[in-house]
Amino acid sequence: MKYNLHTHTYRPEADVIQLVNQYPYEYTSDLPCSSLGIHPWYIDETTWRDELDIIVKNIHKTNVWAIGECGLDKRIKNDFSLQEKIFKEQLFLAETYKKPVVLHCVAAYQEVIAIKKELQLTIPMIVHGFSKNWQVANSLLQQGFYLSFGKYLLRNADLAEVFKKVPIDRFFLETDTIEESIHEVYSKAESIRQCSIESQLQDNFNRVFNR
Repeated sequence: MKYNLHTHTYRPEADVIQLVNQYPYEYTSDLPCSSLGIHPWYIDETTWRDELDIIVKNIHKTNVWAIGECGLDKRIKNDFSLQEKIFKEQLFLAETYKKPVVLHCVAAYQEVIAIKKELQLTIPMIVHGFSKNWQVANSLLQQGFYLSFGKYLLRNADLAEVFKKVPIDRFFLETDTIEESIHEVYSKAESIRQCSIESQLQDNFNRVFNR
C-alpha cells in the first residue's frame, strides 16, 4: 500500500490511500479520506468564520482525517495578521479534536514554529511540499514537525541531499497538483535513499493518523 499525504485530485487506486485536500465550501463526504481547511491564499474576510463553522460541523465525519491545508504565506497580499488569526483558530480545532495538520508554509517557518510553541500543540504537524535547505528542515524536525516531499523532489536535484538526511520516520510523500503519480514519487524517493520505503511510510501514516 502506498500513501499520498496531500493531493487536490482524487484518482481511485486500490493500492493507494490518498488524503485529498478539500476547501470548506466544497466539502463532500463522498471521498474516502480528506483534509479540510482554510488555505491562506483563499482567505475572505467576509466568509472565513462561516468556513470555520463548516469545519466544526464536519470535523467528526469519518472521512475527515486532518485539518488543512492551512498555514501562513508571506508572499501573498492577504493580511498576515489575519492569516495568523485564522491559522490559530484551525490549530485550536485540530488540537481539540486530535487531528493532524497539513501545513502550507511560505517564508514563514519561524512564525509557524513560534505558534506551535505558543499554543503548546501536541498534534502531528506536516509541512507539505517541502523544498528548502537542510537548515530549515532540521529546525522543523527538531521542533517535532514532519516533512512531506513531492513536486520539488522530482524537479529539484539539490533537494535530494536534504531528503537523504531526513529521518525515515519523519517524512511523507505527496503529489499535490502535479501530473505525475504517487508511484513515480515513491520511485524517485527510493532511488535517492537507495532502499525500500513503502513499509516505513505505512508505519508513519498509521502512527500519525491513528490508523
